[in-house]
Amino acid sequence: MMFDWANYRKQLAQRIGEFGKLSPDTVRSYREMSQAGDKANILGPKTRELIALAVAVTRQCDGCIAVHTEAALKHGATREEIAEALGVAVAVNAGATLVFSSRVMDAIPESGSA
Repeated sequence: MMFDWANYRKQLAQRIGEFGKLSPDTVRSYREMSQAGDKANILGPKTRELIALAVAVTRQCDGCIAVHTEAALKHGATREEIAEALGVAVAVNAGATLVFSSRVMDAIPESGSA
């Protein structure tokens, strides 16, 4: 059975609401930061949501995936556009691994032993 993303979004909203009662400034500040791009609207909501999905996968955030997938679709993103954005995330993460692999090699002394 596939994961029930709609139910998960509801549960997540409830838990965040509960957290917001305990720490309203934290949740309010998060919302303000999240909505900052809406004001400028240079990239547009669909592009921002596609970026958010790429970051969500990179950060392995199920809550982010649940919220931003729904939002991307709402703003007109297609499955193909989402797949392309995720492909960029895969490529950038592979590139980061390659770059940091070179750092490991750099950490090995020329003699080959620590």
